[in-house]
Amino acid sequence: MDRLLQQLCSLRQGRALALLHFTSLLYLASGALPWDKKASPSPLEGFQVVKGNFSRIFLRVGYHKIAEIPAGACNISIQETIKSRNYLALRTQSGVSIINGNWVIDRPGIFTAVGTQLMYQRPNEIRSRSGESITAPGPLAEDLHVYLIYQQPGPSVYYEYSLPLQNTHPTPEPDKPSDILPLAKTVGPPHSGEEVNQGDNNDIIKEKPHPDQVPSEPSANSDPQPTYTWTKNGHTECSTTCGTGRRQVLWECVQKDSQATVSADLCDPALEPTDREEDCNTQSCPAYWDVGEWSECSRRCGPGTQHRQVICRQVTHIHANGTETSVTMAPELCGLSDRPVTKSTCQLKICSQWEIRSEWSPCSVPCGVGQRSREVVCVSNQGDVEEDEECNMNLKPETLQNCDMGACARSWFTSLWSQRCSAECGQGNRTRTTVCLIDHVTDLPLDSCEGERPPELTLCDSGPCQHRLEWYTGPWGQCSAECGNGTQTRSAVCILNNNGHMEVVDQFKCSSLSQPITAQPCRLKPCGIQWYVTEWSACSRSCNGGYRVREVRCLADNVAPSGSCDPGLTPESREECNKQPCLAEINPSCSDQYHNCMVVVQARLCIYPYYRSVCCASCTRAQKTYPNAFQKNHIRR
Repeated sequence: MDRLLQQLCSLRQGRALALLHFTSLLYLASGALPWDKKASPSPLEGFQVVKGNFSRIFLRVGYHKIAEIPAGACNISIQETIKSRNYLALRTQSGVSIINGNWVIDRPGIFTAVGTQLMYQRPNEIRSRSGESITAPGPLAEDLHVYLIYQQPGPSVYYEYSLPLQNTHPTPEPDKPSDILPLAKTVGPPHSGEEVNQGDNNDIIKEKPHPDQVPSEPSANSDPQPTYTWTKNGHTECSTTCGTGRRQVLWECVQKDSQATVSADLCDPALEPTDREEDCNTQSCPAYWDVGEWSECSRRCGPGTQHRQVICRQVTHIHANGTETSVTMAPELCGLSDRPVTKSTCQLKICSQWEIRSEWSPCSVPCGVGQRSREVVCVSNQGDVEEDEECNMNLKPETLQNCDMGACARSWFTSLWSQRCSAECGQGNRTRTTVCLIDHVTDLPLDSCEGERPPELTLCDSGPCQHRLEWYTGPWGQCSAECGNGTQTRSAVCILNNNGHMEVVDQFKCSSLSQPITAQPCRLKPCGIQWYVTEWSACSRSCNGGYRVREVRCLADNVAPSGSCDPGLTPESREECNKQPCLAEINPSCSDQYHNCMVVVQARLCIYPYYRSVCCASCTRAQKTYPNAFQKNHIRR
């Protein structure tokens, strides 16, 4: 069955593609096909043409189903009759999107689905008067649902398709009659206000031999033979109704005397006319308003405006390939009263508004000039708090405001006197702090208060100094380092103060008193870039000459590595050590069981019994060579 439908669809396309729309209109209107009785059977036989229009003034924005095309349909044509900002969309019966689904607008092109190829076209040029279109040869493998994505009022969509009649059997394709030629251009669906010209059909027109007849050459025989000649039999539909179109001239072979149609083989092929095409409908097309696309809305939210270009044009010539030549005309020729609007209101969404969430806070100062604040937020029409940029920043209410609490009083304020006297015996001083304040809030310069400043020092007497022991410190000495970190010291002595008479006594007498520090770090200036070294490592051998190493680095004051030190002053990083000869082993049983016992010595592991046992000789030599160091390490561990 599918193979039969494909044969029928291809037959119908190949035989009558040019006459499809025009003949389908007459077929449904009169019930008869406009074919000459002598012509071969119509390529539309066995098919039912279904067509319809969808138009509304207003719809809600979104997808609207406008037609369902059943499986098996052929020669599908869906066309916007009015150019608009609406879109066509296709979906299978099961809900799978084919074109412009899920609010995604596809690019024009060819889409393969439901057993056929669908051609999607969307003219974008301002000169184009046509809207979107979708065509497919068929047959459809499953039902196809047609939708309109509504965005602009007044949509209008024309659609048509062909369905094979029930019990259709394939018939052999008849030969193409010589008196019917295919049209140069397919007539599209009628637009509103257009009328189909039914007077220019393919009827056979009988004409006199002169001037359209082309005489055949007379026979050379003496007996009179019937002569045949070519005569015009009519013409096809004009490719356009205006603007200089083209149509094909139909010729047939007739007997000269009786004007009866005969086989084309009887006429001389050399004399067959070559003027197969001629101009038609040379009058200019009426001027029309060419409407462009709307611009973006001038505002992201709230009422805005959008503009489009409207130009008065007139088509002067329509070419065979479907393109047309047009010129710009004066607006008066298109009718100023019918001119489409070039400016329109638009609103993408409702603007967010400023909302005051709190009252003014108290003034920041109890007197004088301060500030107060309040909370202001940007709220959408749904009540959600959004970024401030979503609202009009020029209309944002104040969030800060100055406030004047009146003149402030300026007064002297003092702290309490210190409890202790500066001297533990004899006369000393007690202190306090004095500030000038404005109502206990603002600290002002001391000369801003009126009146005399209160004293900050007063005398005190801690009683006579009799047989009093105390530490006496001398001045700090010089820093031990000319640069970098050093140390400076001072002397401290214990004295006996007896009513002003000072006597130096033994330091142990002042042992009950807190002794002052006698050394402190000092740093006169940075040393700059210089050499730094680590401590020497342990000697590689305990006797018979070994070596020790240390790291040497050039560093700046910030301990960052540097390459600017004097190479001639580079400290040594390796030197010889333990040059004394090794002593003979006293105890033959005390020997090294491993060859790397010197590592045990360097790691100071001889303090552990296990290592002293397995490295007896090396540990013994190390203890004899460095007895003090061995003892210190042992104690520290």
